[in-house]
Amino acid sequence: MTATQHKYVELNENNVPYISGTTMKVIELVSGHLAFGWSPEEIKFQHPYLSMSQIYSTLAYYWDNKEELDADLQRRFEYAEKLRLEAGESALVKKLRDRGLIK
Repeated sequence: MTATQHKYVELNENNVPYISGTTMKVIELVSGHLAFGWSPEEIKFQHPYLSMSQIYSTLAYYWDNKEELDADLQRRFEYAEKLRLEAGESALVKKLRDRGLIK
């Protein structure tokens, strides 16, 4: 791991930022913050093994690298959407749709 300017964020050999002392990627914490509007206190509740210092350092890293991390989130979303479309409708969804339980 390579240290960054942020005390609790390190880069692995592929330059992927991780929260120091954990196996959690920065993007995982940030996605919860953005998708659910989680405050640092809510992030702590959801991830009790993180310290508030780790959380604030990770969020500071995000804001200092926002453009790059937002682009990564967009790539991940597009990839997941591509896989979802390729997979097609699941048997459960088809069954529920046929019964008129979902549209």
